[in-house]
Amino acid sequence: MIPRKKLALLSAAFCAVMLAFAHNASALTIGDTQELGYVWPGVPSGNAQRTIYVNHLVGMALGSLDVANGQISYRSNNAFGSLPTAVWALNGTGTKVNLGGGGLYTYLFARYDGSIFGAEVWYVGNLSGIITIPAIGGGCRLVEWTLFGPGVSGVPDGGTTAMLLGAALGALGMARRVLKI
Repeated sequence: MIPRKKLALLSAAFCAVMLAFAHNASALTIGDTQELGYVWPGVPSGNAQRTIYVNHLVGMALGSLDVANGQISYRSNNAFGSLPTAVWALNGTGTKVNLGGGGLYTYLFARYDGSIFGAEVWYVGNLSGIITIPAIGGGCRLVEWTLFGPGVSGVPDGGTTAMLLGAALGALGMARRVLKI
Protein backbone atom coordinates (compact mmCIF):
# COMPACT_ATOMS: atom_id res chain seq x y z
CA MET A 1 0.00 0.00 0.00
CA ILE A 2 1.26 3.50 -0.89
CA PRO A 3 1.25 6.05 1.96
CA ARG A 4 -1.24 8.89 1.45
CA LYS A 5 1.36 11.65 1.70
CA LYS A 6 3.54 10.08 -0.98
CA LEU A 7 0.56 9.41 -3.25
CA ALA A 8 -0.63 13.01 -2.87
CA LEU A 9 2.87 14.32 -3.63
CA LEU A 10 3.18 12.07 -6.66
CA SER A 11 -0.26 13.11 -7.95
CA ALA A 12 0.51 16.80 -7.51
CA ALA A 13 3.83 16.44 -9.35
CA PHE A 14 2.17 14.58 -12.22
CA CYS A 15 -0.56 17.24 -12.57
CA ALA A 16 2.01 20.04 -12.50
CA VAL A 17 4.02 18.39 -15.29
CA MET A 18 0.92 17.89 -17.44
CA LEU A 19 -0.27 21.48 -16.95
CA ALA A 20 3.15 22.85 -17.76
CA PHE A 21 2.89 21.45 -21.28
CA ALA A 22 -0.67 22.64 -21.94
CA HIS A 23 -1.03 25.90 -23.88
CA ASN A 24 -4.52 27.28 -23.63
CA ALA A 25 -5.72 30.66 -24.85
CA SER A 26 -8.93 32.39 -23.97
CA ALA A 27 -9.08 35.09 -26.65
CA LEU A 28 -7.51 36.04 -29.96
CA THR A 29 -7.31 39.63 -31.14
CA ILE A 30 -6.63 41.25 -34.48
CA GLY A 31 -2.88 41.65 -34.92
CA ASP A 32 -1.89 39.56 -31.88
CA THR A 33 1.03 37.12 -31.65
CA GLN A 34 -1.11 34.28 -33.06
CA GLU A 35 -1.89 36.20 -36.26
CA LEU A 36 -0.74 34.42 -39.41
CA GLY A 37 -1.94 37.17 -41.70
CA TYR A 38 -4.74 39.06 -43.33
CA VAL A 39 -6.64 38.66 -46.61
CA TRP A 40 -8.57 41.45 -48.34
CA PRO A 41 -11.34 41.46 -49.45
CA GLY A 42 -11.67 37.78 -48.45
CA VAL A 43 -14.43 37.10 -50.99
CA PRO A 44 -15.35 34.90 -52.80
CA SER A 45 -15.23 32.85 -49.65
CA GLY A 46 -16.19 29.22 -50.19
CA ASN A 47 -14.24 26.36 -48.59
CA ALA A 48 -11.97 25.92 -51.63
CA GLN A 49 -11.18 29.66 -51.86
CA ARG A 50 -10.46 29.95 -48.14
CA THR A 51 -8.10 26.99 -48.33
CA ILE A 52 -6.26 28.68 -51.21
CA TYR A 53 -6.05 31.98 -49.29
CA VAL A 54 -4.66 30.35 -46.14
CA ASN A 55 -2.14 28.20 -48.02
CA HIS A 56 -0.96 31.30 -49.88
CA LEU A 57 -0.32 33.02 -46.52
CA VAL A 58 1.55 29.94 -45.27
CA GLY A 59 3.90 30.15 -48.26
CA MET A 60 4.60 33.88 -47.95
CA ALA A 61 7.72 35.40 -46.38
CA LEU A 62 7.36 37.04 -42.96
CA GLY A 63 6.13 40.63 -43.14
CA SER A 64 5.39 40.51 -46.86
CA LEU A 65 2.49 41.90 -48.87
CA ASP A 66 1.30 40.15 -52.02
CA VAL A 67 -1.50 40.18 -54.58
CA ALA A 68 -2.64 36.70 -55.66
CA ASN A 69 -5.89 34.86 -56.32
CA GLY A 70 -7.73 38.18 -56.58
CA GLN A 71 -6.76 39.04 -52.98
CA ILE A 72 -4.31 41.30 -51.21
CA SER A 73 -2.53 39.15 -48.65
CA TYR A 74 -0.39 40.35 -45.76
CA ARG A 75 1.79 37.83 -43.87
CA SER A 76 2.52 38.88 -40.29
CA ASN A 77 6.01 38.91 -38.79
CA ASN A 78 5.02 36.13 -36.38
CA ALA A 79 7.16 33.03 -36.92
CA PHE A 80 5.63 29.67 -36.06
CA GLY A 81 8.32 27.34 -37.40
CA SER A 82 7.55 24.89 -40.18
CA LEU A 83 3.89 25.35 -41.13
CA PRO A 84 1.81 22.54 -42.66
CA THR A 85 -0.57 23.14 -45.54
CA ALA A 86 -4.15 23.92 -44.60
CA VAL A 87 -6.86 21.30 -45.05
CA TRP A 88 -10.48 22.45 -44.64
CA ALA A 89 -12.07 20.98 -41.50
CA LEU A 90 -15.05 22.93 -40.15
CA ASN A 91 -17.15 26.10 -40.63
CA GLY A 92 -18.98 27.97 -37.90
CA THR A 93 -20.45 31.24 -36.69
CA GLY A 94 -20.24 33.19 -33.45
CA THR A 95 -17.29 34.33 -31.40
CA LYS A 96 -16.68 31.09 -29.46
CA VAL A 97 -14.54 28.47 -31.21
CA ASN A 98 -13.84 25.03 -29.71
CA LEU A 99 -10.35 23.86 -30.68
CA GLY A 100 -10.68 20.61 -28.73
CA GLY A 101 -7.73 19.09 -26.93
CA GLY A 102 -5.15 20.58 -29.29
CA GLY A 103 -3.54 19.39 -32.48
CA LEU A 104 -6.83 18.99 -34.34
CA TYR A 105 -6.72 22.39 -36.01
CA THR A 106 -3.90 24.53 -37.33
CA TYR A 107 -5.45 27.70 -38.74
CA LEU A 108 -8.54 29.80 -38.07
CA PHE A 109 -9.94 31.98 -40.87
CA ALA A 110 -12.44 34.64 -39.71
CA ARG A 111 -14.36 36.60 -42.35
CA TYR A 112 -15.83 39.99 -41.48
CA ASP A 113 -18.84 41.67 -43.13
CA GLY A 114 -18.54 43.43 -46.46
CA SER A 115 -15.44 44.14 -48.50
CA ILE A 116 -14.24 46.85 -46.11
CA PHE A 117 -12.27 44.73 -43.64
CA GLY A 118 -11.68 41.29 -45.18
CA ALA A 119 -10.53 38.22 -43.26
CA GLU A 120 -8.13 37.61 -40.38
CA VAL A 121 -6.17 34.34 -40.22
CA TRP A 122 -4.66 33.00 -36.99
CA TYR A 123 -2.30 30.10 -36.32
CA VAL A 124 -4.02 27.96 -33.67
CA GLY A 125 -1.91 24.80 -33.88
CA ASN A 126 -0.42 25.49 -30.43
CA LEU A 127 -3.75 26.28 -28.75
CA SER A 128 -6.52 24.16 -27.26
CA GLY A 129 -9.89 24.55 -25.60
CA ILE A 130 -12.56 27.14 -26.25
CA ILE A 131 -11.27 30.47 -27.53
CA THR A 132 -12.98 33.76 -28.33
CA ILE A 133 -12.44 35.70 -31.53
CA PRO A 134 -13.34 39.37 -32.09
CA ALA A 135 -16.99 40.06 -32.99
CA ILE A 136 -15.92 43.27 -34.75
CA GLY A 137 -12.93 43.76 -37.05
CA GLY A 138 -12.22 47.15 -38.60
CA GLY A 139 -15.74 48.29 -37.76
CA CYS A 140 -17.28 45.26 -39.50
CA ARG A 141 -19.09 42.38 -37.80
CA LEU A 142 -17.90 38.78 -37.84
CA VAL A 143 -19.79 36.78 -40.45
CA GLU A 144 -18.31 33.30 -40.13
CA TRP A 145 -15.14 31.37 -39.39
CA THR A 146 -13.39 28.28 -40.76
CA LEU A 147 -10.99 25.90 -39.03
CA PHE A 148 -8.29 24.10 -40.99
CA GLY A 149 -6.50 20.95 -39.93
CA PRO A 150 -2.85 20.23 -40.62
CA GLY A 151 -1.94 18.82 -43.99
CA VAL A 152 1.50 17.69 -45.07
CA SER A 153 4.35 19.13 -43.03
CA GLY A 154 8.09 18.79 -43.09
CA VAL A 155 8.10 17.46 -39.51
CA PRO A 156 5.36 15.03 -38.45
CA ASP A 157 5.76 15.79 -34.74
CA GLY A 158 7.43 18.77 -33.13
CA GLY A 159 8.85 16.61 -30.34
CA THR A 160 5.97 17.12 -27.92
CA THR A 161 5.19 13.41 -27.80
CA ALA A 162 8.80 12.50 -27.07
CA MET A 163 9.00 15.22 -24.42
CA LEU A 164 5.82 14.02 -22.69
CA LEU A 165 7.02 10.40 -22.82
CA GLY A 166 10.34 11.42 -21.28
CA ALA A 167 8.59 13.42 -18.54
CA ALA A 168 6.29 10.49 -17.76
CA LEU A 169 9.17 8.01 -17.57
CA GLY A 170 11.15 10.41 -15.40
CA ALA A 171 8.18 10.83 -13.06
CA LEU A 172 7.77 7.07 -12.83
CA GLY A 173 11.46 6.69 -12.04
CA MET A 174 11.22 9.31 -9.29
CA ALA A 175 8.08 7.72 -7.91
CA ARG A 176 9.78 4.35 -7.81
CA ARG A 177 12.67 5.83 -5.86
CA VAL A 178 10.48 7.77 -3.44
CA LEU A 179 8.06 4.91 -2.88
CA LYS A 180 10.80 2.26 -2.90
CA ILE A 181 8.78 -0.06 -5.15
